[in-house]
Amino acid sequence: MFSLSDTLPSDKPALYASLAAQARSLIEDETDVIANAANFASLVFHSLEGLNWAGFYSFDGTELVVGPFQGKPACVRIPIGKGVCGTAAATRQTQVVPDVHAFAGHIACDSASQSEIVVPLVTPDGELIGVWDVDSPHLARFDEEDAKGMELLCRTFIEYGMKRR
Repeated sequence: MFSLSDTLPSDKPALYASLAAQARSLIEDETDVIANAANFASLVFHSLEGLNWAGFYSFDGTELVVGPFQGKPACVRIPIGKGVCGTAAATRQTQVVPDVHAFAGHIACDSASQSEIVVPLVTPDGELIGVWDVDSPHLARFDEEDAKGMELLCRTFIEYGMKRR
């Protein structure tokens, strides 16, 4: 049985390294991508402070479609290039948004969200598979250290959580 760590480092690089190790141990032996995504979202949501939503949007070849997440019900479909998630998917660059209300075209799925970070999920061969989206009810909750940490988590998910046997 998996158990969340009760004591996580306060230093962000160490915190994210610890979460990546926990994520790997949680998902590496499971071959079902949906199960892995659900557990990954739960791990992050319950381990990091100041979040109100954490989850996946998968790319269906046309648009982003909500996947496993933790938080209030979400927007189901997001066009590529629209909102923070669609922008991350279109540019394939992590988006760190300190104030979502200042982001042109922001899509408000949860009115409590004030800041957001979105990491594009891209396979090693360059295929867009979706985005990892995390929201906070606090302004400027995420910074460049969070971006690096979330990117590490996403690389861990792609490597260990998306394999098929």
